[in-house]
Amino acid sequence: MPPSVPQILLSAPYILLPGLMGVIASLAFIFVLHLSTNSLLVQGAPFIPKDNHLIACGSSDVSVEDSDGRKWDGDETPPASHYLAGNPASVVASTSVQNPNLPGTVPFLNARIFTSPAEYSFPVTPGRHWLRLYFYPFAFEKYDPNLAIVTVSIDSYTLIKNMSITREIKARNYAYIQKEFSINVASTSLLVSFIPGEAKDAYAIVNGIEVVSMPDDMFASSIERVDLSTMVRPAMSATSLQTMYRVNMGGQAVSAANDELAREWVTDIEYIPTAATGVASSTENPIEYVANNSTIAPQIVYQTARTMTNYDSVNINFNLTWSFSVDPDPAFMYYIRLHFCEFEYDSINVRAFDIFINAYLAESAFDVIARALFLSGNAAGSAGEFKAVVMDYAVAFPPNTTWDASNVVVALHPTNASAPQKFNAILNGLEIFKLNDSSGNLQGSPPPIVEVPSGAIVPRGSSKTGLKQPIIGGVVGAAAAVALLVAGCIFCLCRRKKGSKDSSEAWLPLPLYGSSHSRSLISKGSTASPKSAAGSYASSAPSHLSRHFTFEEIASMTGNFDEGRVLGVGGFGKVYEGELEDGTKVAVKRGNSGSEQGVMEFQTEIELLSKLRHRHLVSLIGYCEEHNEMILVYDCMANGPLRGHLYGTDLPPLSWKQRLEICIGAARGLHYLHTGSAHGIIHRDVKTTNILLDEKLVAKVSDFGLSKTGPTLDHTHVSTAVKGSFGYLDPEYFRRQQLTEKSDVYSFGVVLMEVLCARPVINPTLPREQINLAEWALKWQKQGMLDQIIDPYLVGKISRESLKKFAETAERCLQDRSSERPTMGDVLWNLEYTLQLHESSVEKALDESKPRIVDLPIRVLETSELDDSSEVKVNKHSIESHSSPGVRTSPSEDSDDASISAVFSQLVNPQGR
Repeated sequence: MPPSVPQILLSAPYILLPGLMGVIASLAFIFVLHLSTNSLLVQGAPFIPKDNHLIACGSSDVSVEDSDGRKWDGDETPPASHYLAGNPASVVASTSVQNPNLPGTVPFLNARIFTSPAEYSFPVTPGRHWLRLYFYPFAFEKYDPNLAIVTVSIDSYTLIKNMSITREIKARNYAYIQKEFSINVASTSLLVSFIPGEAKDAYAIVNGIEVVSMPDDMFASSIERVDLSTMVRPAMSATSLQTMYRVNMGGQAVSAANDELAREWVTDIEYIPTAATGVASSTENPIEYVANNSTIAPQIVYQTARTMTNYDSVNINFNLTWSFSVDPDPAFMYYIRLHFCEFEYDSINVRAFDIFINAYLAESAFDVIARALFLSGNAAGSAGEFKAVVMDYAVAFPPNTTWDASNVVVALHPTNASAPQKFNAILNGLEIFKLNDSSGNLQGSPPPIVEVPSGAIVPRGSSKTGLKQPIIGGVVGAAAAVALLVAGCIFCLCRRKKGSKDSSEAWLPLPLYGSSHSRSLISKGSTASPKSAAGSYASSAPSHLSRHFTFEEIASMTGNFDEGRVLGVGGFGKVYEGELEDGTKVAVKRGNSGSEQGVMEFQTEIELLSKLRHRHLVSLIGYCEEHNEMILVYDCMANGPLRGHLYGTDLPPLSWKQRLEICIGAARGLHYLHTGSAHGIIHRDVKTTNILLDEKLVAKVSDFGLSKTGPTLDHTHVSTAVKGSFGYLDPEYFRRQQLTEKSDVYSFGVVLMEVLCARPVINPTLPREQINLAEWALKWQKQGMLDQIIDPYLVGKISRESLKKFAETAERCLQDRSSERPTMGDVLWNLEYTLQLHESSVEKALDESKPRIVDLPIRVLETSELDDSSEVKVNKHSIESHSSPGVRTSPSEDSDDASISAVFSQLVNPQGR
């Protein structure tokens, strides 16, 4: 806080001048000084580093600018050449080949190679410094990039140990590696040692080194360790830290040029593992730094935030959640810094929420404004909005934690403990640092290498190892890891652990499997079946609709749940291959206690599939709910989910005709759901893993646990909590919580793009603009260049008109407004037409101008010709009537397929019947 006028008078008596003019001048000086201190409170005094060494290793350039406008000196010429201590044997390397995913040429296109230990010695002022190291190995003479293995140490600290740079790049799927450390230097020189790795012919390489002063009071002297419910006091003067993540919530990336400490902040969207992404908010008002130096984070970080929706009833049933993969070694402690600034409300107890870190309650009923007022000393008349607040926590992982489970998960959940006016939460920024272990080491186990799926799209001109710019030292999981997080990790991590603090009453137990101890962030809105007096669940399933299997029968048909019979694992649980008494192959889906799906989903699946019978819907044979089990028995789909035939497996790729037939089959199943009963049924979880293929590759829609009955005739939508799968979720449904049949249409549009491009719908390993398949594909489609990103297997195997019609259909499905999307009947019609266009085409040489597709000479009926055909008019009208919400057909597979087939055979088969 700025000093008051009396404080200034007492602390600076020398400014008082004799006489009236002196008093006036003194008061004027005090007034100006007071205004200036208030200004400093808002903007903060600029930090000018005493030391600022930016070294481009292997370069002879002097004062060359990087992409952020910062000036680097090459270590081939003074003064930087003097930093290379002892004149060690080294090789100056350079390349002219620039990976397009690099942020620029400096300091990446030059490097210094060491075949023996070497040191850089930097003159510094004692105190805390940033040390940033840049690694970008490239082929140079006899030096193989795969042998670039390096150990880096300073004094008694090992920052990097035997790190294979190329392996690290591949594991993290980066274009280059940047490591940022915060170190405390006690002397006037800093020695940074580079040692070749422990492998034959290994060498050390470095492209750039930064040594920059930082504020000594940047880190807290004591931190609450949430997993031990105690305060820890790491000796910061004797502790080194590695930056793992630095994230600007709800805002754009912040470059080093826009942070006075030259830090880089990335966006948060790729770290949100659920569909509940909340709302990005911002303000243009200046931010005050309360009890913190203004260098704690730039203004722009506090001027943007991610909050929840405006619907309290929705917010209370989910959380704002972020998940960050880190090293699982229990020897390391992670320092988590959360940045808050309230700029939407101006009173206490309007927005209050609980803060959970790895499911441990770190803060209960946290109120940003109340905290800001407390730090401000609760001065009379002071306001709590537009004030920066920082909260620091620490956590470590228990022994035997694997990479799959080593995620720092931050979850904010609205609380009712303090009866706030709003059920909402807010977060502006986040930083995660790793603290060295007891031996001074910061190097953990190397991350596992997860190959990029064969269907992933690699930017033209770049390599698979350079798909995105790095987040400093962080680990971004592959698409499979994201799917795992969405399916189960968040639920498991958000369960209360032994020894953690009591949670608020808003955390309701989910009493599945006879346990009352599990608490869930995800499933709080679920409703459990009623318990019987005996303590087991009373039957809630409609037993008259499907066969009821005993648990002994289920165990017998699956070989007592033999792990060798596991066909797959989903959100509900494992799926086993089974065999009935007559030899019929079946799929047995067994729920598990850690599943996100509960009793209501189990009951919904039974009720719907028992009533609905269709060639393109998976058939339910029976169920079992004995011994607190939830087991479903289906027809066995020999070829598994559609996704496995598109990418991520060794299965042979599908032809274009096969893909179209599968899409048509799935569309028929969804069209039947929407129109086959009085109110229709909305699937709510359409995705490629829920489209299964039988032995003849006939598509069947599956997994109806989230399905809802559609709106009545006098309603346009169903108001319900948001559920679905990340990447497929209808954005309008998420914003308004209003579910319609068009929500399935949007999800199916994502499926169509996934079928065409053969890559995951969300792939955080790709550059930012490519992460979301739907958004990325739409951009290419609007430019008329979607053929440039299709599955390489399909290149030259699709007629131009067939691809055009398919792409237009997918684009219409992906419209942001549901009113602009077609019905499933219209989608089906267009897909049938797309197939006919493909089948009536003939082989031809590749089009020279667009070699990715075949330009086949087929004649397409113009709209005017269609309108002039009375027969077509009648049949088109029949389709529109069939798909109209007000006209429903009986739930008969035969009537559905027969009517549709008759229409299409006349409309789109130019060869006749």
